[in-house]
Amino acid sequence: MNTTSPNQVNQENSLTSVNNKKISARGKSVLNSGEVALVGSGPGDAELLTIRAMRFIEQAEIAIYDRLVSAEILALLPENCERFYVGKEQAKHCVPQDRINEILVEEAKSGKKVLRLKGGDPFIFGRGGEEAEYMLQHGVSCHICPGITAASGCTTYAGIPLTHRGVAQGCTFITGHIQNNGMLNLPWQSLCCPTQTVVFYMGINTLSKITEKLVEHGRDINTPAALIRKGTQPEQKTYRGTIGNLAELVKKHNITPPTLIIIGDVVNQLTTEQLATPGFLDAKNYTSQETNQAVNVIEQQVKTA
Repeated sequence: MNTTSPNQVNQENSLTSVNNKKISARGKSVLNSGEVALVGSGPGDAELLTIRAMRFIEQAEIAIYDRLVSAEILALLPENCERFYVGKEQAKHCVPQDRINEILVEEAKSGKKVLRLKGGDPFIFGRGGEEAEYMLQHGVSCHICPGITAASGCTTYAGIPLTHRGVAQGCTFITGHIQNNGMLNLPWQSLCCPTQTVVFYMGINTLSKITEKLVEHGRDINTPAALIRKGTQPEQKTYRGTIGNLAELVKKHNITPPTLIIIGDVVNQLTTEQLATPGFLDAKNYTSQETNQAVNVIEQQVKTA
């Protein structure tokens, strides 16, 4: 005699469906021998890894990783996983990109489960597309796993919204490093719209030229700007100023890579007092932007009285 109620049957069917979906999702992240998982590890905080990224990390037999992959994330690799460092800095390549491509193919064809671990997102200034194309050309299949790009993760942890209604309608991600021809050829005019936030990757060493060109092409020298070093990590530092004084901040605080440059009015949308710790806004310290502006007006009136 069946004593199961219709509701119980529906619940059981629902649970079975959910479990099947979980199994199906897990199946998508199976790394087979002879394959490569091209994985974005995000900006540094291991808690920002995707579930898919973690599944690939757990299966890796060899990890080929970049300089911007944090120690916290490397600690998640299996104990028996071989590690191969191929980090690059501006103008300093530990292993040339062509050789990295070859290593990926060689390790995969030796029958290993290969994890290619990159900072941020592999398809945003990560040369992930080049690596994927090379692997396919040489008969190696690869999984693609996105990661949180630095521009998103670091600004969020710094309390800087990339877009904000009435302030910034869009944002642009762009690299600020010198091109092969020795020039900094960027679409300067399009970077000067006051309702657009601009985030420069790899631009700390060319900061003076960047700010000079922005002002030259019409961006207000008093536009709010910020520098975020080692965003989302315990060492995160955020320096706020304007286009006009960013270069001074770099000299004063000896700011070095990895550092993001953020240009736009959104920089001051939330105050540093509200950001108790990276990624946490403390309501006890909240004052609206309108209140802050009113206080500034009163202070100016007192000074000029």
